[in-house]
Amino acid sequence: MSVTTSQRQIVLDTETTGLEASQGHRIIEIGCVEVVNRKLTGNHYHQYINPEREVDAGAMEVHGITNEMLADKPVFAQIRDDFMAFIAGAELVIHNAPFDVGFIDTELRRLNPAHETIALTNSIVDSLVLARGKHPGQKNNLDALCKRYGVDNSQRELHGALLDAEILADVYLLMTGGQTLLSLGSSSKGGDGGSGVEDIRRLDAGRPSLSVIHASDEELARHREKLEQIASASGGHCLWQE
Repeated sequence: MSVTTSQRQIVLDTETTGLEASQGHRIIEIGCVEVVNRKLTGNHYHQYINPEREVDAGAMEVHGITNEMLADKPVFAQIRDDFMAFIAGAELVIHNAPFDVGFIDTELRRLNPAHETIALTNSIVDSLVLARGKHPGQKNNLDALCKRYGVDNSQRELHGALLDAEILADVYLLMTGGQTLLSLGSSSKGGDGGSGVEDIRRLDAGRPSLSVIHASDEELARHREKLEQIASASGGHCLWQE
């Protein structure tokens, strides 16, 4: 899949109180990472949300977010405008998009029953669908994709919306044929007051530089001899000599 050079993308993930929005479960965390011109800008949005209900024990085992942690956090109505402003006009990249989009739409409908779906205001790319197309018959969850594309997910002991969005940004850019880059000098937004550029994961962070092995004098001499043979056989035309 190609991305136009002027396109702004938001890689998005959520954590919830349970698996089914239709059963009254709510969003408790939103994490977003901004990508412009296929570069990580350092801008992100991150917010914990008071769901106004209990977190299921099974969900808590996945993300580790407790009811006590959420007690003093704002409710969705208080963060809606900032969140919608951050994603406005962007293409959303989401892994298993129907899950996150379903929860977001349900939250928005609670505040405005006339709301339909964010798919009407934002184009949406489901990275899980992309991965299944590229790697049919294989595991395509985020951990499997990290292993396949060499993305460091060693800090992902528990699910977390911002961390997962950062990891997915690396995976998505690699999966769609690009390299992850970081544009310096940008700002950060988010309900937790994140510090910005240094918070964005980089694929090469902490990895040693590759060693450079130079040809020996003997190898260079044999190389020149081979080029002479090519030039002789081609009537004096050898591109490598030129």
